[in-house]
Order: sequence, then C-alpha cells, then structure tokens
Amino acid sequence: MPLQKFHYKNLLLGEHDVPLTCIEQIVTVNDTKRKQKVLGPNQKLKFNPTELIIYCKDFRIVRFRFDEAGPESAKKVCLAIAHYSQPTDLQLLFAFEYVGEIYHDPAKKVNGIDPGGGGGGIGSASGQQTPLFETYSDWDREIKRTGASEWRVCSVNEGYMISTCLPEYFVVPSSLADQDLKLYSYSFIGRRMPLWSWNHPNGSALVRMANIKDVLQQRRIDQRICNAITRSHPLRSDVYKSDLDRCLPNIQEIQAAHIKLKQLCVNEPFEETEEKWLSSLENTHWLEYIRSFLKHSAELVYMMECKHVSVVLQEEEGRDLSCLAASLIQVMLDPYFRTIVGFQSLIQKEWVMAGYQFLDRCNHLKRSDKESPLFLMFLDCVWQLLEQYPAAFEFSEVYLTILYDSARISLFGTFLFNCPHQRVKESTEFAISKNIQLGDEKGLRFPCVWDWSLQFTSRDRLLFHNPLYIGKSAPCVQNGAVKTFKRSKKNYSSTLRGVPPALKNGIISEQEFLPRRNSLILKLKPDFLQQTESQSNSMEQYFRDWFAKPVDLHGVILPRISGTQIKLWKLCYFRWVPEAQINHGGFITAFHKVSLLADEVDMLNRNLRQYKSNSSLQGNCSELDQSRMYFRANSLNDTSGAPDFLSSSFPFSPVGNLCRRSILGTPLSKFLSGAKIWLSTETLANED
Repeated sequence: MPLQKFHYKNLLLGEHDVPLTCIEQIVTVNDTKRKQKVLGPNQKLKFNPTELIIYCKDFRIVRFRFDEAGPESAKKVCLAIAHYSQPTDLQLLFAFEYVGEIYHDPAKKVNGIDPGGGGGGIGSASGQQTPLFETYSDWDREIKRTGASEWRVCSVNEGYMISTCLPEYFVVPSSLADQDLKLYSYSFIGRRMPLWSWNHPNGSALVRMANIKDVLQQRRIDQRICNAITRSHPLRSDVYKSDLDRCLPNIQEIQAAHIKLKQLCVNEPFEETEEKWLSSLENTHWLEYIRSFLKHSAELVYMMECKHVSVVLQEEEGRDLSCLAASLIQVMLDPYFRTIVGFQSLIQKEWVMAGYQFLDRCNHLKRSDKESPLFLMFLDCVWQLLEQYPAAFEFSEVYLTILYDSARISLFGTFLFNCPHQRVKESTEFAISKNIQLGDEKGLRFPCVWDWSLQFTSRDRLLFHNPLYIGKSAPCVQNGAVKTFKRSKKNYSSTLRGVPPALKNGIISEQEFLPRRNSLILKLKPDFLQQTESQSNSMEQYFRDWFAKPVDLHGVILPRISGTQIKLWKLCYFRWVPEAQINHGGFITAFHKVSLLADEVDMLNRNLRQYKSNSSLQGNCSELDQSRMYFRANSLNDTSGAPDFLSSSFPFSPVGNLCRRSILGTPLSKFLSGAKIWLSTETLANED
C-alpha cells in the first residue's frame, strides 16, 4: 500500500520520537545466543545486542535492529537510552534544562512561544484563556460563576505556610475564620483542610476533605466543618459524606488492572487474544473500575441535584480518588466543564492545584512504587460520557487521547510535579544552582500544556473540536438579520424535590441513600447497602425519570452503565496495533462525514451573512476561508470520498503508514541516518 499524504504531527517530536518519560521498559536481545536482558540505570551489558525493544507507557512497542551496526556501538546506544530514560533526580528531566536555557537566553523559545501562561485553548475565536487557579482572582471568579455567595477565597496558605500539598489560595465556608483553619489544619493528614470544588445552583456544595488523624478531636472538628458547610447552604441542608476509600477501588487495584489491560493490548502475536478476548478483558477489571467511578459519581449527582444536600468527598489524603470523583461529578452537572476551556480549568483546579501527585503516579523518575493511572482512568470515564452523549461535549476523543499523551512529555510543568509547592521549591533550587535571577517570580515558569500551539498547528488543532457539539445558542439569519435563538434550559433531571430530614448532628451517613443491588445504579461493594425501601425507591425513581425524558445537553448528564454500554477506548489503547485497525472504520468515519456537513452549514451561514450585509465577496474572503472543521467541504456539491489514510486509529497511525510484517526489523543505523522506523507491536519490515 503506498504511503498516503498525511501531515498531522506533534511539533515538539519527530515522526517517530518517543519522550524519555514515556519509556517504560528497555529490553536488549541477542538472537544468536538467545539471551535478553531488561536494562536499568547504571547496569552493565555482558553480551552484544542484536535488537533493542522499547516498551512505551502509551502501549507502543518500538524495535530496533543492529544488523548494520558494530557490537560496541550497539551496546553504547542501549546503555545510553537506559541511562537517560531513568533519571535519578527530578531536576534532570528535560523541562529544567529547557527552562534554564530560556532564562539565560530569552530568544530561545519552543515554536516561538514563551514558557508559562494559560494558553488560549484550542485557538477558538474567543481566545479565552484557561484559568490556572494560581491567583486569588481566579478562585474569586469561579465563586462568582457558580453563585457560591456563602463561600470565600482563603489566603491562609499563602507562601505554603500551612500545608505544602495545598494551593496557596482555596475556597472555604465564609463562617470559618482563618484562625480556626490554622488550628484545625494540624488534625488533618498532610494538614489538608477541606477544599471547596463547586456549587450547585440550588446551593449544594461539593467539598473534598482528607481524613482527620487526631482521634480525640475528630468528632469535634468534623462537626465544626460540617456545620460551616451547612450554614453555607441557603436551605441549611444536611451534609452527605462519602468515604471514597471504602466504596471505590484503591490505587493499587487500579494499577494492577492497568497492567493487565496493557498486557492484553500488546500481546504478541495479537491474533492469539481473539479467541478469549472478552473473558480476558473482563479479567483485567479495568471496565469494572470505570463503571464503579461512573456509578458512584452518579449517586452523588443525585444527592446534590435531587436531595439538595452538600456532598463531602472524604479520602485518606484527599488527593487521589477525590480528584477523579470530584471531576466526574462536575462534568455531569456543569455544561461549562464539557467545553474545551472549562475542561482544562477543571483539570487545573481539581488535579494540578489540588495536589494530585503526577510525578509519583505517572512515575516520571521510574522509581516510584506509587504508580497508578488515575488520570488516564478519569479521561477514560469522560470518554464513556462523550461516547454516550457526543453532542454534549465541545472536544473530541482525539483531544482526550492527546491530553493523555501530553502527560508523558516532560517539557510541561502542568503534569510534572506532585503539588504546586514542589514546582516552586525544585525550580528555585535549580535556579540558584544555575545562577538564574528569578526576581519577583515564585520559581521558574515552565511551559503550560494548555498552550496547544506549542505542539500542533492551528489546522491540526481543529481535530480537537467535536463537530457534533451543540452550543448554548444557534445563530441564524432571518429577515436579513442575524438572530440568536437560545435553547430552553429545561432541567429534566430536577423532577424530585425536597430536602432530606435533619439527622443526628446534621450529617447523613454513607448508608442512608445507597440503592439496592438490582437498581439502575449499583454499588461496587454490597456490604454497605443498608437503607430503607423508600429511600432506595427515591433514587431509582430519579434515574428512571431522568432516562425516560429527552436529554438536556446543557443540563445534567448521567452515565448508562450496563455491560454493553461501558466500552473499551479503542483509539487510545489500540492505535499502535496494526491487526486491530480498520481501514475507513472506527469513529473517524462518522467524524469525517459530520465534519463535512457541519462545514457546509457554516459555509452557507457565512454566504448568507455576506449576502445580507451587501458587502463584496472580496472584502469578506477571509471570513469565507475560515472553518472550524479539520475536514472541509471544497464546495456545496462536494461528493468526494474519505481520504485513503483514514483508519480506526486516525490520526495516530494512518493505514498508509503500515507495512508488511517480517522477522527482520528496521536497522538502527538507517534510522539514525535519517531513515524512517516503522512502529508496531511486532518488528516491521524494512523498506526493501
């Protein structure tokens, strides 16, 4: 098959480059002696390798052959890659070296862009910046956006004086004084005081809280915090506490499921997995855990939306499972977080600033026993919702996949650290060692992942847009004037009203509102299914009513969680597997057709606006050339078929880039001299 013309690429990486932080394991092989060795840092290689295999964290497997290289040079290449892919210190990662060069020579930039900043999203016409929540004003704007009038921005942790794993600014109930927060902080694990995440229009709040380690003070402090949250509610509703450690899989279970999933997807030869594929996939428990997070988040949506109570997500340290649960709840409840800028602000607020440990959980230094793909699981959960409600999301699954890939590029400070304080501390130490003058800056400014122009051209970024997305208003030309018809804001899921009765101490326990095992939304662990029949019926009735009515794309969305509706995210996990790819198949087939239709509609609207405004065609040719679609209709009568390079793994591994299989790999010497190397789950043939 001839190589098709295809130019989608990352500006930071070559066509077949692999970031060092994306390398998971390096294996050297000697075919003659039938030996192989997993290389670690500072290890010796006692045999001359004939092949190098690189296993990547994004499920890629890259193989190099040394058929045309000398034994000593082959050995040096293997040892060098093993050494640099497993740094012993955080400051040895590429981001530090790059930023150090920038501060010494400001003329050096990545693709002409300065480091730092929130970026302009995908380059939309609005140019809206992604809030980084590093300042008081960002949090204050979020309070006003959600109408949380009884909450305030707290600066008690300014300079990280209270807790090093909290942001400098966060939101707390207005009734809690700074002095009380300082006093209470000693009783929480990591001194992580309760963090406000979001406010429902009905006044219910979503709050994250670490466990209280002081057993003697636990009841008093817990009651004081819950009372403050209750007073922040206009109806003085009760507080519902959800113990995430007890009702969701832990990080070790999630990591074990991810390892099994990876082994299944990269199995060689891949065809051998076909016979037992479904049972093997079930045994990984990956989809089971996806379902668990979606179910539990839907239950908490019910508590806030229907019962009008504030929800507290409690976890041991409050920086792992609560990141995922809090983010999912907000995606389901708030349509703003289903837009590109809103989704980016959600990750910035609930993951980056809230202290999710990206360094340890992504294992950038290859020496953490705390690795766990929680961020990937969150993106997978969002993909499930996107798959079920495609018109409710502004972004596409390509965007989600590339966002996951970006977490493996060690240039961006966004996904590099365990907390904001670590960024300040490590970068300040690095600046001192390199004689960099910081001035008034709090540490070095690393490039931000939300500056997508660093990685992709404006045209390539159009693939991030979902052509099926329906915005809040639809522009239309009527009687020569452009009018905007706003869609009604019916909230179909607000069918059940009422405030739950006040229980003991104003707190609703975990057991009070959990459904039965045969209900629409099931619990992961049935041990805690103790509730009255009426309460169970209330939840089941809520879900029945919601699914029985049309979906309000700008209101609440709830997941469908039956066995057939939770799917494997094939674009993310299968994109490097040639045997799993479908020529002109997968999501891209519908994406291509819908993009052409949407582009035709946009073209008609632009022509109508130009005609009604009585302006010349030449004066508005720039507007006519504009398009928000990656695939464009050349004319209104365009009937051309899909490009030859489209496949189910588009845009990551086009069909035209696949070649026949062979036991021979691509010689490394050809690759180093500028030749292409083929990527596959097995050794691919060279270009002979």
